[in-house]
Amino acid sequence: MAPSKTKSGNQLESAGGSTVTRTPGRPRREIDMDAVADAVAHLYAEGGYDAVTIEAAAERLSVSRATLYRTVPSKEKLLGIVFERSTQDLHAAAMQLVSETSTSAEALFGLVRLHIRAAVNMRHHLAVFFGGAGLPRDVYERWLEWTHEYEQLWVDVVDKAMCDGVLDAADPRLTTRLLLGMVIWVSRWYRPTEGLTPDEIADAAVALISRRPNNYAMLPVDPGEG
Repeated sequence: MAPSKTKSGNQLESAGGSTVTRTPGRPRREIDMDAVADAVAHLYAEGGYDAVTIEAAAERLSVSRATLYRTVPSKEKLLGIVFERSTQDLHAAAMQLVSETSTSAEALFGLVRLHIRAAVNMRHHLAVFFGGAGLPRDVYERWLEWTHEYEQLWVDVVDKAMCDGVLDAADPRLTTRLLLGMVIWVSRWYRPTEGLTPDEIADAAVALISRRPNNYAMLPVDPGEG
């Protein structure tokens, strides 16, 4: 005779009258995509591409592999979630900032501050796509497409800043790439234990690129010249 359920619902009564406790299954959980992105980014930062697996992500999220697999069925999808998290929000915030500023100086310095805060807050996520090494081809191609769009947004702002005298006239795209290199690299060297806040880093960056007329004229003359 098959065991029958008792009133508790978690115990079974056998034919001999003894009871057997039934271990309840893990309840189905909704997966928080932000939590998935955080988990994957930390796995990547700690162990590189090979450390990112469904099993490892599920363990970090404290869910079963099957639960995570129902929502994110592959390693590539895990990395894609980090990609979406790292790029869409940043691009949307940058576009909103540019549209709401009234001068090229506000737009340029605002972008610098925005990206430095993003570099600090999403430093693990940005590292996943830094250089694209080891990424699936489709994810890497989407990253390239996004970088071209994001770079162009900066180029337009930098070009206007040069026209307005906020920056010295130069190649806008080259200048943009140098500026982006500076702010992106914050994600590599930033350490909370060093005591610097994102705003303090941004202040230093803005001061570095702010145009100061006659800088060269004020340099001391080498006594050996002339």
